[in-house]
Amino acid sequence: MRRPTGRLLAIWAVTSGVVTLLGPLAGLLWAATVPKVTYVVVQGEALLADPEGQGPIGIDARFALIALVAGVLCGVGAYLAGGRGNDIALLLGLAAGGVAAAVLAWKTGHQIGLGHFEDVVRHGRDGATVTGVADLRARGVLVFWALPAVAVYGLLEMVVRRLPAGDPGDAGAGEADEVGGDELDLESAPAGRDIDGRER
Repeated sequence: MRRPTGRLLAIWAVTSGVVTLLGPLAGLLWAATVPKVTYVVVQGEALLADPEGQGPIGIDARFALIALVAGVLCGVGAYLAGGRGNDIALLLGLAAGGVAAAVLAWKTGHQIGLGHFEDVVRHGRDGATVTGVADLRARGVLVFWALPAVAVYGLLEMVVRRLPAGDPGDAGAGEADEVGGDELDLESAPAGRDIDGRER
């Protein structure tokens, strides 16, 4: 039985919206946990105090880790909350919401302390130091929310499966259809075999 298009669109929209709303929360967590990176003001520009340090890489890695965990949890949550026949809508919702959530997490985290940082850089004397704000250099990590969410959902669908093989669900060839309360074989079975069993 086909699901109405309107219902599938609603499932997609709700899934996308719920996942997207998690983005700012992840951004606040990211900003609170990033390693501190010190900059030196030189002629109105902020230069890394330790160009050889791993701080900027650590900031990107922390974002990737948070997005990865969030994506896995979203994939599991969508699978547990979803129903049979909603898979495509849920997967599309996880993909769209995951990308939107990652972008919002980046933008939200970057805003924390940004005003103070820019003020010191703009008005600070040469040699003044300031702690940097969370920012992404490797923008590719923005997919680290959507990809794990979709992958985990698909993995659960393959491993757990909502219905074991042979259970009556959406009817296919040789499967039972419900007509007037009785089960009738409305589809042709392979020649010489009736996979529904011997008819009575």
